[in-house]
Amino acid sequence: MYVTCLDMEGVLVPEIWIAFAQASGIPELKRTTRDEPDYDKLMNWRLGILKEHGLGLKEIQETIAKIDPLPGAKEFLDELRSFTQVIILSDTFEQFASPLMEKLGRPTIFCNTLEVAPSGEITGFRMRCPQSKLTTVKALQSMGFDTIAAGDSFNDLGMIQASKAGFLFKSTDQIKADYPQLPAYESFDDLLAAIKGAMD
Repeated sequence: MYVTCLDMEGVLVPEIWIAFAQASGIPELKRTTRDEPDYDKLMNWRLGILKEHGLGLKEIQETIAKIDPLPGAKEFLDELRSFTQVIILSDTFEQFASPLMEKLGRPTIFCNTLEVAPSGEITGFRMRCPQSKLTTVKALQSMGFDTIAAGDSFNDLGMIQASKAGFLFKSTDQIKADYPQLPAYESFDDLLAAIKGAMD
């Protein structure tokens, strides 16, 4: 039995931190896991910038409320879920993901949790487990599932490479150049066809 594991940001919805960088006028916050492979380092750096500017969860959630899934993402997910189990594996946080999952028809998501003070300041974050995407894919495989994975960033490479079939989707030119062995797609139709092909 197959389980398809998808990244969320950059694949199904726009990058939350890029949207917030634009909304807040803080260009440094545009840095994502496409640029920085070390997620802990990236998140601690982001929290430092938020603190410096006096911004908290409320301001980020106000931006997220205005974000819509990428064009065609919900239709792609609906079609995919008609023939395979799907889990979204994301390094985002439940406080960010919830409204976006509503817009995508409430697919299953495994993500992390923010630590938030009563004032709304984000004081830290709790990762579900180390290397959460790769760890989850390996756990699914240990239970007898075959996994197919797709994502766009450095932190997706582990799950993509460990899966029976793995694809880059809307990735950067640099990642595509560094990993030429991974099939790379730009449209949901092409990714859907590749996933179907991998299951045949």
